[in-house]
Amino acid sequence: MQITRRKILAGAAAAALPFGAPFPAVAGQTDLTGLTLGAARIDTLSDGHLVLNRDFVMADEPHPEADNFMAQHGVPEGNFTPGCTLALLRDGPRTVLFDAGSGPGFQPTAGKLQAALDRLGVARTGITHVVLTHAHPDHLWGLIDDFDEPAFPDAQLMIGRAEFDYWRDPATIDTIGAERQNFAAGARSRLDRLADRFTLIEPGDEPLPGVEAMATHGHTPGHLSYIVHRGDGVVITGDALANAHVAFARPDWHWGSDQDWDAAAGTRRVLLDRLAADRLRLIGFHLPGSGIGRAERQGDAYRFLPET
Repeated sequence: MQITRRKILAGAAAAALPFGAPFPAVAGQTDLTGLTLGAARIDTLSDGHLVLNRDFVMADEPHPEADNFMAQHGVPEGNFTPGCTLALLRDGPRTVLFDAGSGPGFQPTAGKLQAALDRLGVARTGITHVVLTHAHPDHLWGLIDDFDEPAFPDAQLMIGRAEFDYWRDPATIDTIGAERQNFAAGARSRLDRLADRFTLIEPGDEPLPGVEAMATHGHTPGHLSYIVHRGDGVVITGDALANAHVAFARPDWHWGSDQDWDAAAGTRRVLLDRLAADRLRLIGFHLPGSGIGRAERQGDAYRFLPET
């Protein structure tokens, strides 16, 4: 394997941080948290947090109603600052990272994955697979590091076929809307560059032993969630449930980061029904704390029960 300046500096940084040193606090994310799933283990890792304009994420919901709802749920006024939580599955010879984080090129408050990997004592060269839920910047752009090299040089990359095709389509940048054109350009450049390293997934596939792909389209055209069939199981939901308030208590409301509002609302309803009925644990990318919890039905709606 070629030795590069990035690898040398990354190794030096890891050596400088003793294992067990305090994990730096960031908005919306607690210290590292893990679950034992039979003989496997899954840990959640913070990539920092985003800063999102309130008008953008609240989409077309009436402002007075939306503002009252947010106040009732303790959401402060101003911008949203959701945490970004990745999941790392260690299962025998496989070390699987679900999503890649933002990397250095999206927002300065994100792209902090290296500190979490250091805390776990996991080298980027030790990641055997990166499995993507979708290709938005905070999930995909971390495939390329700040030296413009592959961030996980030895990993096999996996993504849904529909998602891969959508973002590589030259027409996407002209149809996605001005506010997302940089998303399209960034996704296409990374997917094109790493295309020969990708395995493409269909809903229902088992891309890895004990990992099942589930269609959760709407947030993006080919968004996938993943059911990890180990121990009691857990569902990696990506951005199918993009927050702990609106997504659960008002799943039919439109959320501005979703590309197809109606499809995303339908997906939320079906997904929450299954999670609550089967009492399945979930890990959500933008859910608070460790991102781990369960969905509980409350009448016609749901609530998020965080688990630590």
